Amino acid sequence: MSARRLTDKELAKYEKILLKEKEETLKILQKIDDIQKKGSKNRTGDSSSYSLHQADLGTDTDESEKRVFYLNRQNDKLKKIIEALKRIYDKTYGLCEICGERISHKRLEIVPYAKFCIDCKAKEEKNNRRYR
Repeated sequence: MSARRLTDKELAKYEKILLKEKEETLKILQKIDDIQKKGSKNRTGDSSSYSLHQADLGTDTDESEKRVFYLNRQNDKLKKIIEALKRIYDKTYGLCEICGERISHKRLEIVPYAKFCIDCKAKEEKNNRRYR
């Protein structure tokens, strides 16, 4: 027995939410890209315009690593949003990819790109921890 699919009205609601999330994520990615470009211009410019103190270089490296980590997280989020939009367009959105049951509206409102129901997500995380 398969779960009831979301109505067209429900799909339109989540599509709007996902498109807004996508737009916000793209803005964040653009800001990170701008900061990275600004930083690389400073590194390639005249060395007298910035400090070469070891502590300053360490701080710069640390900040750069944080931006790369955040950039990767935002890229992953964007991929999940795009996948969720595809599920909306093929009308499989809101159904767990493991058990086929409906994902609760409460969960979709918190994580609109969720592809697993809460029970299957918990099992998946437990299995992932076991194999680390």
